[in-house]
Amino acid sequence: MINKLVKKIQETGAPIVVGLDPKLDFIPKSVQKEAFDEYGVTLEGAAEAIFRFNKAIVDATYDLIPAVKPQIAMYEQYGIPGLIAYEKTVSYCQEKDLVVIGDIKRGDIGSTSLSYAAAHLGSVKVGDKTFAPFHEDFCTVNPYLGSDGVNPFIDVCKKEKKGIFVLVKTSNPSSGEFQDRLIDGRPLYEWVGEKVNEWGADVMG
Repeated sequence: MINKLVKKIQETGAPIVVGLDPKLDFIPKSVQKEAFDEYGVTLEGAAEAIFRFNKAIVDATYDLIPAVKPQIAMYEQYGIPGLIAYEKTVSYCQEKDLVVIGDIKRGDIGSTSLSYAAAHLGSVKVGDKTFAPFHEDFCTVNPYLGSDGVNPFIDVCKKEKKGIFVLVKTSNPSSGEFQDRLIDGRPLYEWVGEKVNEWGADVMG
């Protein structure tokens, strides 16, 4: 999948992603009104407004950019309707041949990470049928629980030809409280970066 992303960057000449991190207050009132008139002033109405606004952004940019990055928390706050809007956004972007990076920052113990990986990059079986619930192309992963939290994502990526972006040094103001702590004279994030390089050594492109 990284090869597709690199190719899209080369084709567009734009090494950027468009973040789809919707805040209802920032969505034009006209878009909100249409959604609320149809679905009521409800979670469903809010989610529909978000999807319609995302769709307008994608329609205006899809031929100029290689990828989009929806931030799942912005959708989760609207409950199940918000997650439906998230999946609809992923599907619409893929219809436009955009690479979708699900900004989910998941990371947990092995069995839980395996479920996250199946939900976002892999598939689940229900009876004799198989479903890919959110089907992003990439997702972001938090490595700070160690290898057993990351390896399930790597295994799914190998099987499904998907990809992950692993957090190493984050930009939030308080990241240094832990990430900059020195271990044997080097900040923690450098040790994490080395481990990420090790994890990815045999799955590069």
